[in-house]
Amino acid sequence: MLELERGEPMASPLHQLKIIELGHVIAGPMSASLLSDFGADIIKVEAPDRADMMRELGPKADDGVGVWWKTLGRNKRTLCLNWKSDEGRDILRSMVESADVLIENFRPGVLERAGIGPETLHEWNPDLVILRVSGYGQDGPMRDVPAFGRAAEAMSGLAYLTGFPDGPPMHPGFPAADSTTGLMGALGIMIALFAREKGIARGQVVDLAVFEALLRLMDYPVPALTGANLSPRRNGLRQPMDFAPGGMFRTSDGVWLTVSAGSAETAQRLLRAVGGDSLADDPRFETLGEMSQHMAVVFDAINDFVTQHTAEEVTAVFARHDAVASRVFSVEEITTNEQIRHRGNIVSVDGEQTQVIGPIPHLSATPGELRWLGRSPGADSRSILNDLGLDDEQISDLCEAGLVRLEGKGTP
Repeated sequence: MLELERGEPMASPLHQLKIIELGHVIAGPMSASLLSDFGADIIKVEAPDRADMMRELGPKADDGVGVWWKTLGRNKRTLCLNWKSDEGRDILRSMVESADVLIENFRPGVLERAGIGPETLHEWNPDLVILRVSGYGQDGPMRDVPAFGRAAEAMSGLAYLTGFPDGPPMHPGFPAADSTTGLMGALGIMIALFAREKGIARGQVVDLAVFEALLRLMDYPVPALTGANLSPRRNGLRQPMDFAPGGMFRTSDGVWLTVSAGSAETAQRLLRAVGGDSLADDPRFETLGEMSQHMAVVFDAINDFVTQHTAEEVTAVFARHDAVASRVFSVEEITTNEQIRHRGNIVSVDGEQTQVIGPIPHLSATPGELRWLGRSPGADSRSILNDLGLDDEQISDLCEAGLVRLEGKGTP
């Protein structure tokens, strides 16, 4: 076990992890971003003449920089390099030789056509972990079909199960496929690194299709169909399978509350809160299994109670019965909520108006840290190239050839 002198700060858990990010947009960069919060040294590589579109997509902060880029680019060093050129390929090789991980989320075959597929990368560094994110994976009949996050949400079943029964399928209010792919990609990287550390494998490829993370996290529709011959359907304000009481309800003063119960005991408390003993002791609701056969009755009872009372009244009654009714937060309420603030979930850095979600999860000894928000294109090009042994004259030559870009020079 690592022992430190009293008062000596502990290093970030991933501070020795070196990651090259060739990714763009969300899925690949999100994996790197999650690991950067815990100290990983991320070098984000962008083309000298074309920066990551996330810098421009969406609303801009007061300094003109896209707020999405500010958080996706957090804690990353930026290098503008044409790695498809001969000179750029040599520079990339020098980086790969000392790196632990390379992340890319191009279409399948892009790296191979550039002469830096996994076989080549592993010749340069046999211990390199390579995360490859693509729409449908590196193989199979849909390998070459272009895809974005919404296509993945459709393929995973998420869109099909979201919405009202008599309405169209719907996408969620955030890029669920890309974001969960980033999370799953970070997990895949850490599993591969653990296997490397334990001598189980050297560098390996983590092949992740964008639809697969949602498919795994949703999980239950496939066993429900194949094991119980039950095909879930979208169900509006209720759960698709409706196996426990709950749903979304609006109070008399216009506040949306989500109500839920996950066991027979909590369900009984919920029913007692909204309908008294006569409802809670109804033999139709003795078990969750029996209750699921009459869920429309339960939903209507909850709805009748909630819609006839204010949010304060509902909350008070539910609290007395130890039942759960949670207010649906707006973004404004998220940023001012005392519990979220207490947990340190919203953080900032000096000189920045933009606040972002802080590192998660919370580690007791080696917590994550927000060191800086997304930097400008090429902000670290010179220092990174100097570290690789290139002098200022060589860097100037690369800039003149259009193979490298320094901060503030050239066009994104």
